[in-house]
Amino acid sequence: MIGKWTLHGLASDLREGKTSSRKLVEQALAKISDPAGEGPRAFIKVDAEGALAAADYQDRLRKHNRQPSPFAGIPISVKDLFDLAGEITTAGSKVLKDAAPALADAPAIAVLKSAGLVVLGRTNMTEFAYSGVGLNPHYGTPRSAFDRVTGRIPGGSSAGAAVAVADGFCALSIGTDTGGSCRIPAAYNGIVGYKPSTGRVSTRGAYPLSSRFDSVGPFGNSVACCAAADALMAGDWNGKIAPREVSSLRIGVLKTAMLEGLDADVAAAYERALTRISKAGATLVDFAFEELLAMPSLTIKGGIVAAEAYAHHRDLMARKGADYDPRVRMRIEAAGGISAADYLSIVKRRDEMIRRFNAVTQGLSAVVLPTVMIIPPPIAALAGDQDYLRFNSMSLRNTYVGNFLDCCAISIPVNEPGTAPVGFMLMGVWGQDQNLFSAGQAVENLFQ
Repeated sequence: MIGKWTLHGLASDLREGKTSSRKLVEQALAKISDPAGEGPRAFIKVDAEGALAAADYQDRLRKHNRQPSPFAGIPISVKDLFDLAGEITTAGSKVLKDAAPALADAPAIAVLKSAGLVVLGRTNMTEFAYSGVGLNPHYGTPRSAFDRVTGRIPGGSSAGAAVAVADGFCALSIGTDTGGSCRIPAAYNGIVGYKPSTGRVSTRGAYPLSSRFDSVGPFGNSVACCAAADALMAGDWNGKIAPREVSSLRIGVLKTAMLEGLDADVAAAYERALTRISKAGATLVDFAFEELLAMPSLTIKGGIVAAEAYAHHRDLMARKGADYDPRVRMRIEAAGGISAADYLSIVKRRDEMIRRFNAVTQGLSAVVLPTVMIIPPPIAALAGDQDYLRFNSMSLRNTYVGNFLDCCAISIPVNEPGTAPVGFMLMGVWGQDQNLFSAGQAVENLFQ
């Protein structure tokens, strides 16, 4: 049994000779290939031969003390929208199955490989990263790590990435976050997911959804795992989180709109988390941001993200529309009704809201919200299109605020052991990633 892998825990085991990269990869591959598990649905492609060869190479380097980083030899996975040299990037779709293989690894993945991390394969996702629920009619839908008997949605769009970490297939998964695609699956699977400030991590070589919103982020079993991966991919810090006491934190508790309609499980876990943080000495500051009441009018037909997705997919849908997931195609095509004037108006309004949010949150360590307003619903509950749209909207509602306001954000599990997974989201203004990791780790320590 693999158990809960972390980057730093495995790095210690490798350093002390308690395991080898070969053993770790063999364990991972055995679990992924188990037909009774989620591996066949969590992964679209597994490169067993390549992963074992890379593991053996890292073991040889470590034997001679020439490993490129402390994390060399640790198995990871990557979302199917990242380029890997010699492979076709299918982005969770059948539409791209005849595309030319990538000539090079996406830079974000290349730097992880350069650090010696071993890529096991490509994880499943919502087609073209366009939903928050994680369903995929082409490759199957991996079930959330919670309540496998019922079979609940994994969250999207980085569905397989979160399940891979939660099920112990790998220590780290790399996904993307445009409207919540790292944080939603993290919340639905009881792990940590991180959305960096846009532009810090290269999105080159990642199949695009929205140029203004796309970001590349990690999944792990700890805040420290996500910090280490973020530092490697961004290259702008060393990944060592500055320790903070919870009592030093000044936490903004956002009260406008985002707390309405919470599941009872989510509401209870969120309030318990706030109480625990307060008792540990943090200062909680309730505040309103009335501009959020305008969000429904700014996301009609999908808003900015949908308009940019439509611009990218319009010609492809004209040629191969029948091969799309009908629900993904339906939502992208709806954005064809967004005029250029409407698009530019929303962009301008967004810029104004970002400036206002940055001003009113000055002096706060982080702003907090429940990551998702609901626990993962049963997959069967999304059988109808209207139910699909409803649960997709509920999955995305809170996380999308962070993307729209151009924040960095992290989701940390705060539910009691054995209960439904609930994520606690901390957000910081653009560029405050290192500070957010410090605040996130301080909060995480209260729930371990």
